[in-house]
Amino acid sequence: MANRYRFDDVQIDGHTFRLLKAGKVVPVEPKALNLLVFLVENRGRLVERRELIDAVWGDAFVTDHVLNYSIGQLRKGLSDDAKKPRYIETVPTLGYRFIANVEVEGPEEAKGPEPTRPAEGAPVSSQPTPKSGRWGTVAAAIVLVIGLAGGGWWFLDRKGHALTDKDTIVLAEFGNTTGDAVFDGTLRQGLSIQLEQSPFLSIVPDEQVQRTLHMMGQKLDAKLTPEISRELCQRTGSAADLEGSIAQIGTQYLLTLRAVNCVSGKTLASTEAQASDKNRVLDALGNTASAIRNKLGESLSTVRNFETPLEQATTPSLEALKAFSTGRRVLFTAGFAATIPFFKHAIELDPNFALGYAWLGRVYGDVGESGLAADYTRKAYELRDRTSEAEKYFISANFHLEVTGNLENARQTCELWMQAYPRAELPHTILSALILPVFAEYEKAVEEARVAIRVNPDFPVSYMPLMFNYIALNRLDEAKAAYGQAVKRKLDNAYYPLPLYQIAFLQNDAAGLAQQAASSAGQSGVEDELLGLEAESAAYSGRLRDAREISRRAMDSAERAREKEAAATYSVMSGLREALFGNVDDARRNATLAIAGSTGLDSQYGAALTLAYAGDEGRAQSMMDDLGKRFPENTIWQFNYLPTLQAKLAVSRGNASQALESLRAAAPYELGQMSSFAYPWSALYPVFVRGEAYLAAHQGSEAAAEFQKILDHRGIVVIEPIGALAHLQIGRAYAMQGETAKARAAYQDFLTLWKDADPDIPILKEAKAEFTKLQ
Repeated sequence: MANRYRFDDVQIDGHTFRLLKAGKVVPVEPKALNLLVFLVENRGRLVERRELIDAVWGDAFVTDHVLNYSIGQLRKGLSDDAKKPRYIETVPTLGYRFIANVEVEGPEEAKGPEPTRPAEGAPVSSQPTPKSGRWGTVAAAIVLVIGLAGGGWWFLDRKGHALTDKDTIVLAEFGNTTGDAVFDGTLRQGLSIQLEQSPFLSIVPDEQVQRTLHMMGQKLDAKLTPEISRELCQRTGSAADLEGSIAQIGTQYLLTLRAVNCVSGKTLASTEAQASDKNRVLDALGNTASAIRNKLGESLSTVRNFETPLEQATTPSLEALKAFSTGRRVLFTAGFAATIPFFKHAIELDPNFALGYAWLGRVYGDVGESGLAADYTRKAYELRDRTSEAEKYFISANFHLEVTGNLENARQTCELWMQAYPRAELPHTILSALILPVFAEYEKAVEEARVAIRVNPDFPVSYMPLMFNYIALNRLDEAKAAYGQAVKRKLDNAYYPLPLYQIAFLQNDAAGLAQQAASSAGQSGVEDELLGLEAESAAYSGRLRDAREISRRAMDSAERAREKEAAATYSVMSGLREALFGNVDDARRNATLAIAGSTGLDSQYGAALTLAYAGDEGRAQSMMDDLGKRFPENTIWQFNYLPTLQAKLAVSRGNASQALESLRAAAPYELGQMSSFAYPWSALYPVFVRGEAYLAAHQGSEAAAEFQKILDHRGIVVIEPIGALAHLQIGRAYAMQGETAKARAAYQDFLTLWKDADPDIPILKEAKAEFTKLQ
């Protein structure tokens, strides 16, 4: 790098590695300054986004969101307008170009193909090396680090790096010579939470640890002694093994922590702290965590700004932390439902344990219990100041998912989370599974799932949204390949049969359907969901009696698992198909049962829609009004459920034009998958009801176009009954237009699909009579 670059009143000082404007220091993060230098050195040339990321962040997992954030920070610091740029010009979809005239002071070295900048807080050598030659003019061991708190600056004397921001570490269990079992597993969990605050360090996740233990021939819950953890460290390609111990000396406790090179056995860094009594052990653990972060190479600025005390980030209760750590460990071996007793015990021991409430909320959301999920998540949000910065993102995202339902806010939270913690896989997984499919952004959802898997290929949950989103795009071979990726890594998840069942259904694979249904038999919390899919599959072909029986078994299974909301949802699904097929009395009974069983949005909406189809407009209207008061911010309610209900009631009242007007709000999201349940039982209803409105208005061509959308998006509607009924409805639309040949073909498609249907279904009788008139 040159000694200085100047443009207008801006100066980049290579001696002190700082940015000045009008003689004043501009507080930008080091990565952003690295980015600016690279653009200046390549001034006048379009630099593509990927090239910028590779040059500044190297091999770190960085998304476009992080690049956008850094560019925005530079523009703010330089007072540069993106619409009328003086310095950084955006080339849409491609990259950026530095366009100002630059004065160079001192030698400007030739530009290499992959320039590399020092990581935040890294010491800079005065001798050129392959990775730091451009910064050879900076004084040895002196680095200027921007202090985020208050915008201050510190000069730090650093003797060297133990690790880089691309390395990973393995956490061993603490050696415990105190004889007190409360420390077993607890201190490792507490240290993990403390270190997860760091944007610099990356811990090998527990799911990868367990997979590697399996490959080593060890039990999944094997104690991570130094010998086992060092082998884990080598097998995972990690840079260090972090080993701790606790000993009691009289009434005092001594904690030690050291980072060991797992190949050479050399100690890279070590620290220790004393606790005056048992109640101060977590304080001491927090102190050792902060010290080891700095000694391993993290800048003091990020340690200071991402250092919530451990008792505040978790709990002052060792017993509560032990229960919580057991729940986290069970999560990766026995599944979501098995963790609930441990997390509940944790909050019983400490009623202010925010992280315990947060994980209870997330787990209940994952098993379809949205009411309980909202209750626990709301409590976690109230206590969010008692967590670390990393966990605040987790809690805030879940608050908007489970409580307010404001998915735009949830999306923004995930984007900020990714900027702060580029190596976290969870925000990408949440986006791909719970947010982007609602907006019908399936391609983006696929990419986010891919990023999550790149960040942590051993997190089995991330493969599920990848499969589901490929299914929504009708890319079934790629969905199966995603499952193959998980199998290749020897990953398993109790919920994998759900997307595999959908794939088998869409490919008319009877053997595959039977295999996936059988795989879940007897599995609490999973069996009911496969039974729910089986019931929908039977109804799709008109086997309504079979569907009723299987739905009853699904409800029984859910109730045995104490999943009241899931049981209510099966009642809703059963009632809705009864209403669609013309059995209004059965529909009303099922809707009433669902209303009594759950107050959750999905089941209440389904019950209201069922009543609207069953002719009980008064109750449907009353429920719609109540839901509007309860969920004023909810994205799914405002842009899908509410317009659909309004439109269906308008059609029932003979006002097709009002129905079409109501559905305008749903148009941008109508191809989204809305339900928070395990599969899309409520997808494409705005399209179906719009088609009905056009039929009521005698606009056959427009109606046919709507029903064709459903037929064209089988991967979205999948197994819903409206997927089958769309064949009949498009036949009616063609008949209305006088296109008899097309109408006969559509009716024939429906009747062929329902060739084994129960003969007494009202809509089947209507279809046969209408088809006869077309002959």
